[in-house]
Amino acid sequence: MTEHAKYAESREVGEQAREKEWTRPSFAKQLFLGDYRLDLVYPVPTLSDEATKRGEEFVRAVRRYLDAHVDPALIERTAQVPDEVVKGLAALGAFGITIGEAYGGLGLPYLYYCRTLMLVGSYCPALATLLSAHQSIGVPQPIKLFGTEEQKREFLPRCAAGEISAFLLTEPDVGSDPARLSTTAVRDGDDYVLDGVKLWTTNGVVADLLVVMARTGKKISAFVVEADTPGITVKRRNGFMGLRGIENGVTEFSQVRVPAKNLIGREGQGLKIALTTLNTGRLSLPATCAGNAKWALKIAREWGNERVQWGRRVGEHEAVATKIAFIAASAYALEALCELTSRLADDRRNDIRIEAALAKLYASELSYQVIDELVQIRGGRGYETAESLVARGERGVPAEQMLRDSRINRIFEGSSEIMRLMITREAVDAHLSAAGELINPDASRQERAQALRRAGGFYARWLPTLVAGTGNLPASYADFGPLATHLRFVERTSRKLARSTFYGMSRWQGRLEHKQSFLGRLVDIGAELFAMTAVCVKAEEDSRDLGRRPYELADTFCHQARRRVDALFARLWDNSDAGDVRLAGYVLDGRYGFVEEGILDPSIEGPWIGTPQGGESIRRKIL
Repeated sequence: MTEHAKYAESREVGEQAREKEWTRPSFAKQLFLGDYRLDLVYPVPTLSDEATKRGEEFVRAVRRYLDAHVDPALIERTAQVPDEVVKGLAALGAFGITIGEAYGGLGLPYLYYCRTLMLVGSYCPALATLLSAHQSIGVPQPIKLFGTEEQKREFLPRCAAGEISAFLLTEPDVGSDPARLSTTAVRDGDDYVLDGVKLWTTNGVVADLLVVMARTGKKISAFVVEADTPGITVKRRNGFMGLRGIENGVTEFSQVRVPAKNLIGREGQGLKIALTTLNTGRLSLPATCAGNAKWALKIAREWGNERVQWGRRVGEHEAVATKIAFIAASAYALEALCELTSRLADDRRNDIRIEAALAKLYASELSYQVIDELVQIRGGRGYETAESLVARGERGVPAEQMLRDSRINRIFEGSSEIMRLMITREAVDAHLSAAGELINPDASRQERAQALRRAGGFYARWLPTLVAGTGNLPASYADFGPLATHLRFVERTSRKLARSTFYGMSRWQGRLEHKQSFLGRLVDIGAELFAMTAVCVKAEEDSRDLGRRPYELADTFCHQARRRVDALFARLWDNSDAGDVRLAGYVLDGRYGFVEEGILDPSIEGPWIGTPQGGESIRRKIL
């Protein structure tokens, strides 16, 4: 099969898994079309008093438990979450936060699920990963969305009670390209027989229940699998630069018999189930990212006051003050982004597939910058481990650990690069519906002619709407007081973003899908506009109790975001992308081998892609 054919096959597999209908409105979808629908997110959807009370009580209970029973330094040192911690959290209901009460869970809103993860993530990111991998991408979410009533009654109470679940999609040679999936599930009477190897199975070492993606014929299906089924071998537990307490392994399936009743949904629905699950499942990452950023602000404030250099507190020196301002504004904005998206998920009137993806992308990128700046502010102490700091008599601030722990957020549940491509596909859906065959390089002449007529009608109606809007009116968004100017900027810029998308489609047509840097910048602009909207909405709401202080944070964040947006627009058309791609091709061909001379590679010899061989299963059960 040629490279072009392989690419076309992978694209088709991804396209078949997409939700193609938009039955509910989407703020982010309209934002990319230049239609700034603030009414979809403001006023913010509210929860009932009863749900709010239960949610607040639960978060307080988790806080008390963490403070009294969880030692994050011990988890970092031993690279393991103690069994008694897992059981204690299970007793609180922390493994069934969003599982309905009818199935043994707490039935809390996503808002309080996210606030719980924000709290846990600020204290022990590895523990937050355990909880979120179980509930966001493990068994509970796909069974809630696609499971039969029988499956819900069988599996959800077990998950809510603390039986840990894991999600198994990735393979040694399969990352974001599911068309290459090699694990198979072959029907044999009342069972399916599974064979294959899964990599990076978070929670997989200690899981009781697994969601496994496997190929049934030419399509991919999803199954619930008991982790102690004969033929399942946890080959090893993987070690990483951060999140040292996570139980992440390599899992092998050899003639594993799974009852046919454990098929989730229908055959061939596996990828759709995975993608739909992640629409809300991705909300866990923005929550932990917001928790990291809020913790960074606390440390930056305390250290900025404590440390004195050249007769002044370091926080008063402009070089440090600008970093503290960035951390403070970003922490407030990330919390706003997380809360708005989770409230939209609870409200269920909006389709949040783009919003959740934007929140994951933006929060993972911005929070890493925040923690990196904290390490810089702390200087040598930021690079030193907490254990070493304590050993020599200082406060054990785990800044370097938080930096290591947060680095994975830009990779798992969809790397930033893949997230940008996925968001782009959803954001330009209206264009592709109108002109898809026009820019499809494989379309026939007749198909292109029909697409031209269809596109002409769509753009004749759409393009005039991008000329002017409420952002051009000085009195618009007056409810937001001093922040109104930023919302006017967002409205104007959303139209500019839509025009830029159209210009890109006109310029490159069928080649647009390969202009990944251009498309990535469009997505990053949209993410900044979404974050600006979220922080203005939160500040307006918070100001009722906190006065002008939320406005000050939101105003500073928006000024910082506007400068990032301006830089992204400038790089849409003035960049080195073409030359960079050409040079990369030369690098891959070995043209510049001389640059690699004069070094020694410390890598340990072995295949680039492989699987562990032999050995006993290292799976362990929480006791």
